[in-house]
Amino acid sequence: MAVCYRHPSRETGVACSNCGRPICPDCMTPTPVGMRCPECARQRTKVVTARSMTGVPTVTYALILANVIVFVAELATGLGLFSGPGNSTVVDHLALSRFTVAHGEWWRLVTSGFLHANLIHIGFNMYILYFLGQMLEPSIGGFRFALIYFVSLLAGSFGALLLTKVGLTLGASGAVFGIAGAGVMVMRSRGIDPMQSGLPLFIGINLLFTVTFSGISIGGHIGGLIGGALAAVVLFDLGERRRAMLPQAVPVLLTLAIGAAAVIGSLAVAHSTF
Repeated sequence: MAVCYRHPSRETGVACSNCGRPICPDCMTPTPVGMRCPECARQRTKVVTARSMTGVPTVTYALILANVIVFVAELATGLGLFSGPGNSTVVDHLALSRFTVAHGEWWRLVTSGFLHANLIHIGFNMYILYFLGQMLEPSIGGFRFALIYFVSLLAGSFGALLLTKVGLTLGASGAVFGIAGAGVMVMRSRGIDPMQSGLPLFIGINLLFTVTFSGISIGGHIGGLIGGALAAVVLFDLGERRRAMLPQAVPVLLTLAIGAAAVIGSLAVAHSTF
């Protein structure tokens, strides 16, 4: 059994909810987010709620702008506003498929996440990204938000390739699902009830739509959701709770490793077919 970091002769099964160090009853300070050690309790960390998250989500705005610019390029090269990809050369060169990835066009693992099939497709995805970005990015910072977004995108591409043997996949839905999953994990890590945000209900309803209606990438949505949730666990459950024992770069590197694993998995799936 672990021993108190301030009283080595005392065994304990309780750890500080902030730094993770073991603490005995004499060192426990009750807080709204669990027991904390004397040092962390003196920090008087503000308890964050969904209502108290403020700030300008610049990364969110940049991602939305990038998606809109690419959508305009799709329209200019043959995309139908409501009818679908059609003969768009941008879609042909940037959308995701096993065949193209197997033949060395690995960049499609990323670029496919900035393509959309029609106005309704991009409108829905960008509205949800705006909503989630307003909620999450100011709370965790632009760098970690962007990191989670792109890891989710790569995980969504892996899931799409895993379950879609033939045909093109495109859309930001995998990354958006990942942000939603990350939001739940961040709130849970910080002692906030995720149900107050409505995210679990949002995820559940959209997963139901994903498996009910045709033409939706089941693998892309589920892969992105898992990737975003894992990234958040590494960055917050591991990173914030163990920051006294781990270098700050370790959680970031582990999160990048999740993205790298998704890329390796995508390449393996694609090459296994061709």
